[in-house]
Amino acid sequence: MVMVVVALVVAPRNRRPSSALAWILLISFLPVVGLLLFVLIGSSKLPRVRQQRQQSMDELITERTQALEHAPQLPGAPEWLPAVARLNRTVGAMPLLGANDARLLTSFDEQLDALVAAVRDARRYLHVEFYILSLDETTSPFFAALSDAVQRGVRVRVLFDHLGSRPYPGYRRTCAELDRMGAEWRLMLPVQPLRGRYQRPDLRNHRKLLVADGQLGYVGSLNLIDPGYDKRANRRRGLQWRDLLAQVRGPVVRELDAVFATDWFSETDVLIDDPGETETLPDGRGELLAQIAPSGPAFRTENNLALFNSLLYYASKRVSITSPYFVPDESLLGAILTAARRGVAVELFVGVIGDQFFVFHAQHSYYADLLEAGVRIYLYPAPSILHAKHLSVDDDVAVVGSSNMDIRSFQLDLELMLMVCGRSFIEELRAVEDGYRAVSRELTTAEWSERTRRHRLVDDLTRLTSAVQ
Repeated sequence: MVMVVVALVVAPRNRRPSSALAWILLISFLPVVGLLLFVLIGSSKLPRVRQQRQQSMDELITERTQALEHAPQLPGAPEWLPAVARLNRTVGAMPLLGANDARLLTSFDEQLDALVAAVRDARRYLHVEFYILSLDETTSPFFAALSDAVQRGVRVRVLFDHLGSRPYPGYRRTCAELDRMGAEWRLMLPVQPLRGRYQRPDLRNHRKLLVADGQLGYVGSLNLIDPGYDKRANRRRGLQWRDLLAQVRGPVVRELDAVFATDWFSETDVLIDDPGETETLPDGRGELLAQIAPSGPAFRTENNLALFNSLLYYASKRVSITSPYFVPDESLLGAILTAARRGVAVELFVGVIGDQFFVFHAQHSYYADLLEAGVRIYLYPAPSILHAKHLSVDDDVAVVGSSNMDIRSFQLDLELMLMVCGRSFIEELRAVEDGYRAVSRELTTAEWSERTRRHRLVDDLTRLTSAVQ
């Protein structure tokens, strides 16, 4: 009787019908396992205190940016951009800002060198936040620069995800080194029930950012760990993760700072409000419009999903999507298929290999529909894992950041995207996409139709697991 009540009354509450049905079937056919899983991961929202902290920070950010309520103008910007910026502002509190500059960093060595240089040049403070932060032979120059910064009086605050970082060999070394150098650091979303810290364990903070002195910022898909992720199996296969990192200057850097301040407040209950860190915007001389779009289970809505869908429906010429984990919900899949069927040239870059079995096969289950609608799918070659996450629309707007196009990123992970409008940035991202296309193999309908029955069955079964959220 208890199982029936949970399955029919509790499970469907505030869920999509597909997700509710998946839970009902799981609890009905595997009552003990299903109920235990529901107790463990049944809620896709963070504890109420964290939601309240997010709301209070959103209100504070909105209040402090009232003077920036009207979106700045940029000649040649699409007419629909203010509507998308207003959406981001409504759900995520951040306004669209002008006078920014940005460039893209595509190789790990270039990315690490830039982060090390930013740390070395910092004079007042550093805000460092990564889903995975690991001290290893490759990342040691970053930690050395961080230690030097502390020694010369720079205030260093560091956040990294507890369960995201803990599985890697460098976890204990990282904690010990941050203690040794005297940095202020916290684990994000710690799962430590004996210390009174607990929430659904697969709700994670997946953001990656760094801010130096409020003047220079970095945001993207990069985790601060060796690009082989410090695993023997990866080294044997020669696997290397390929990421994209955006370097930004101008007023939008303060929005990155506001995201860090929100996450710091969530973990410490301390509001960062040092003189000069939150009150004024840095001078901007760039030509780009930019806006930070945070999302995650602390918000009432699925902010990143709303952003992606809006951009897809406004697209008129071309859309390029890069996502290592592509398991769209019904609304996003519909937006992509609709764009392709109304004549928009849509392309999707994914890896020919994957590191997540269930996600990798679940995303395969969507390929037939995409190909039938005219979406061109490009398979990035092994041994690289294409880990970058970005979307470009026409010749006008792009988003780059940490969010995948899957249900985990829409509902379970705290994510961070940078939206940019400006020809120079779009051209730079197009060059990145051209580089992907030059080395990738295009998947054809004929090739995909020849996959084995076993492959089809695994794809279809793993697709079902994505609904249990």
